[in-house]
Amino acid sequence: MKLTKREWLTVPNILSCIRILLIPVFIYIYLNATETNDYYIAAFIIFLSGLTDLLDGFIARTFNQITELGKTLDPIADKLTQAAIVICLVFRYPYMWILVLLVVLKELFMGINGLILLKRGKKLDGSKWFGKVSTTVFYIAMGLFIAFPELDLQVAAILAITTGIFLTISFVMYALEFINLYRA
Repeated sequence: MKLTKREWLTVPNILSCIRILLIPVFIYIYLNATETNDYYIAAFIIFLSGLTDLLDGFIARTFNQITELGKTLDPIADKLTQAAIVICLVFRYPYMWILVLLVVLKELFMGINGLILLKRGKKLDGSKWFGKVSTTVFYIAMGLFIAFPELDLQVAAILAITTGIFLTISFVMYALEFINLYRA
């Protein structure tokens, strides 16, 4: 598929590109944070990234700016942002590796099965409600981890466990979706 200027120059695709460009900015600020304000800035960058994610989907649907490039670019921006967040948080919260493992397993599963289905002429049509809920919980919890690096250990554990539960539920629900697609 040849990408045209029209394909690239839509507001949603530009917003997805901005999200990707925000990733190294977030990583740099978070990993070099020395003061409370630095963490607030890192959290604001993630908030801004999440806001652009909401806006790009809304604008694409509302103003008929859905493109094949956007269907690829948006989830890539999401996954790269999520990976950057959990990897950065591993440096502050050692048990965060469990969430890294969950995110990696879920996304590998989704990617591999998505490719297999594409080869068979089928595909999962966009994200599902349980994926959106899981992503929302992820961003709220990770935003709190980022903005408040001195969280009480019990609060941090509750946030991590809650995020893990929602990631697992989403993983299982998507697995069921893939099973249904394989059977169809």
